[in-house]
Amino acid sequence: MSRFARGDRAPNPRAGFRDQREKEPPVPQGLIKAARKSGQLNLSGRGLTEVPVSVWRMNVDPPEEAHANVGFDGTDRWWEQTELTKLILASNKLQSLSEDIRLLPAMVVLDVHDNQISELPSAIGELVNLQRLNISHNKLKSLPEELAQLQNIKNLLLHHNQLEEVPNSLGQLIALEELDFSNNNLRSVSSCLGALTNLTRLNLSNNKLKVLPPEISRMKSLRQLDCTSNLLEDIPPSLAGMDCLEQLFLRQNKLTFLPQLPNCKLLKDLHVGNNQINTVSAQHLTHLTSLCTLELRDNKLKSLPDEITLLTGLERLDLANNDLGSLPNTLGNLPKLKSLQLEGNPLRGIRRDVLNKGTQELLKYLRSRIQVPDSKNEENTSPVVTAMTLPSDSLVNAHALSTLKTLEYSNKQATTIPDAIFDAIGSCPVSTLNFSKNQLAEVPPRIVELKESVCDANLGFNKIPAITLNLCMLLKLKHLDMRNNFLSSLPDELEALTRLQSIILSFNRFKTFPEVLYRIPTIETILISTNQIGSIDPEKLIKLTKLSTLDLQNNDLLQIPPALGNCENLRALHLEGNPFRTPRAAILAKGTAAILEYLRSRIAT
Repeated sequence: MSRFARGDRAPNPRAGFRDQREKEPPVPQGLIKAARKSGQLNLSGRGLTEVPVSVWRMNVDPPEEAHANVGFDGTDRWWEQTELTKLILASNKLQSLSEDIRLLPAMVVLDVHDNQISELPSAIGELVNLQRLNISHNKLKSLPEELAQLQNIKNLLLHHNQLEEVPNSLGQLIALEELDFSNNNLRSVSSCLGALTNLTRLNLSNNKLKVLPPEISRMKSLRQLDCTSNLLEDIPPSLAGMDCLEQLFLRQNKLTFLPQLPNCKLLKDLHVGNNQINTVSAQHLTHLTSLCTLELRDNKLKSLPDEITLLTGLERLDLANNDLGSLPNTLGNLPKLKSLQLEGNPLRGIRRDVLNKGTQELLKYLRSRIQVPDSKNEENTSPVVTAMTLPSDSLVNAHALSTLKTLEYSNKQATTIPDAIFDAIGSCPVSTLNFSKNQLAEVPPRIVELKESVCDANLGFNKIPAITLNLCMLLKLKHLDMRNNFLSSLPDELEALTRLQSIILSFNRFKTFPEVLYRIPTIETILISTNQIGSIDPEKLIKLTKLSTLDLQNNDLLQIPPALGNCENLRALHLEGNPFRTPRAAILAKGTAAILEYLRSRIAT
């Protein structure tokens, strides 16, 4: 019987080759040989669990071919080998690096990202020529103090590790230009980073930071700061001193307001989405003249300041998923705006079909609403010079003043009304004044000089925050236009205007219906659309027996009291654009009489 039939195994014809194959080095000698010539070695994605000793010693030990090639005219002159300057060990299974790394002192680039390294050897500090070190996507929990010896390093990438703190020694790396600590477990950042005055990019995103050190402002070269996805509730005021900053990312934090950055005049991109910001004021925007992108999505904004139009370089504005009920019409004047994101806002007063037409059509629509509907002869805004011109350097349209009894100084973008305008009046009884479309921050004090004659006053499209007592002394006033200002309340003294018939308060900042209007029995028309009014008192409105027109469009009325149906003198009641559920749109579309009848039907008996 054959010995193979007795169960003995047949000889493996490849047995001798197997032993030879198992002893083959994981790094082919051809790569090592090529690296000696080029100074670069790429061993990424080879499944290495450790780096072969031959790699660390490649510039120390003579190659095997040195014993055979001793001719001075040989093509492979091993004695002229180049020192290794670039070593890529990415995407392997390395758990550590050998202390033998010191044998490659000429290294300029070391890339070991995407491994399982939990600590770095202290010998890393001997790579004094190292300029780029990528140890991201590993398992580092700490950094060796010797890292501070890398005085020539410019790029240090540490993202996606398990680091919990920034060692103070890192502040000694004064040549650093890029530092990435993103996706770690940092709870604080050492003030030592302030010493990195050459740093241009700092990424601290996806950590657990609650504060930033004020010393961060000493990074005078910093152009990009990314603090996305942290726990920041505040930004240090010193951040405003970073006058080279171009990009600031603060998304997904706990901020309740925008940082004030008066000196960051080079800032181009500001991202503060997914926070808890409920207010954006003028001082937050005034100095950001270079801003191209402003991202405010997923916050709690209810309004935008008119000063947003100062951002003349703005190209992208993201306001999605806020609580905006309206937009400033002046937004339409931003000359470079290409993308305006508004989805997820309870916008009222802008038809859905307009919103769906895209940014440019929406901006065009907003611009059209800036114009004064009743304005005449808008193209001729320059003063008329005639033979009857009064001695006021032609500031006054003398014909209008003498014949029409109209004092006009509108569409001049003026911050004050020149005294020459009032001086030109002389003994002319002015019945109408028009100071609209300027930049007035207050009611002109000298307006009180017209108290004996003026009946119609137009101060719309200015920046007036309050009505002063001098206007309340115009006792013959019948029509007052204060649309598109910054009014949030009316003074009780306005009750003295016992002849007032109409008042226009649209596009202001009223949060409550002005109480004084309930006490002016002569009032016939109240236009107060596009504000933030949350309720009205129907019992007080009923007492205004002459009130025939009430425009409450685009406010914050959550409900319409049924008692409003008893205001039978109303001939025009406008309620569209409010968040109430009843009356439904079908009822509103039928007109005022149907609305009043519907409301009366809901009065409890």
